[in-house]
Amino acid sequence: MMAVHSFFQRSSVQRWAIAVCSALGTTMSSVAYALEVQLLPAEPQLGDTLSVTIQANDTNSDDLSVIFNQQSYPVFSVAGQTHRALLPTTPLDTPGQLTIQVRDGDEVQNLAVWLRDRTFPTQRITLRGGGSGLTEIERSRVQAFKQIVTLERFWNGPFLRPTSGRVSTVFGVQRYYNGVFANDYYHRGVDYATGTGTPVVAPAAGRIALVGRESEGFRVHGNTIGIDHGQGVLSIFLHLNSINVQEGEFVQAGQTVGAVGSTGSSTGPHLHWGLYVNGQAVDPVPWRFDGIN
Repeated sequence: MMAVHSFFQRSSVQRWAIAVCSALGTTMSSVAYALEVQLLPAEPQLGDTLSVTIQANDTNSDDLSVIFNQQSYPVFSVAGQTHRALLPTTPLDTPGQLTIQVRDGDEVQNLAVWLRDRTFPTQRITLRGGGSGLTEIERSRVQAFKQIVTLERFWNGPFLRPTSGRVSTVFGVQRYYNGVFANDYYHRGVDYATGTGTPVVAPAAGRIALVGRESEGFRVHGNTIGIDHGQGVLSIFLHLNSINVQEGEFVQAGQTVGAVGSTGSSTGPHLHWGLYVNGQAVDPVPWRFDGIN
């Protein structure tokens, strides 16, 4: 049996790997130290973004793969032999023990992860015009935007609050629209209630990858801006009154990109900020206060 002092003299990554191996009934000899993995946050809950940092023998991230919830996620080089994958979780996931598989060539680690449950509130919303559905142009353009994965990382440090005003709707809320419960739905962002014309700023650096206007058929989203922060991390702003940027333009954190409005399917002036990681809407709050680098 390993001595207690020997366990705590190891690095935090090695201690974490020992604990994982113990939970899975394996030994450190099967893991060796060729492939070290660290997971943050240590106690994730529904809606969190899981950051999987991998220390590998070589610097080629093409040989690395991470599989979570039966889906493979891209792995990017951070520096030298350090690589990272970002895994989204949502309110639609099942809490409990999950497995992350990390593979480097023939070497494989199966990591046990406990995803904590979380309670989300319920809202009743009445939309003008009966809550008509997405037009084909906004559906296709927004869907294409959400699939963007750029190799370069543009953000650095915690994200900024994109506008002033109170938070009127938190992430993950379930809703009744015009009296009908929306199955398999959750509020995919955070709403800030504030006056029309209030500036909206980029929460992090990135490239403007989507500009859509109500006049062009964005009937539900209203005037819309999408920012590509790199490596599958995307911000989307809805219901804007005005747009100050063009597609392809690069913006810095804190740069004004538009103004709050009530365009599209909206109950009043507010900004909807959605944060997407590899195609799934995650809670933006940890990105603001904790940051993921």
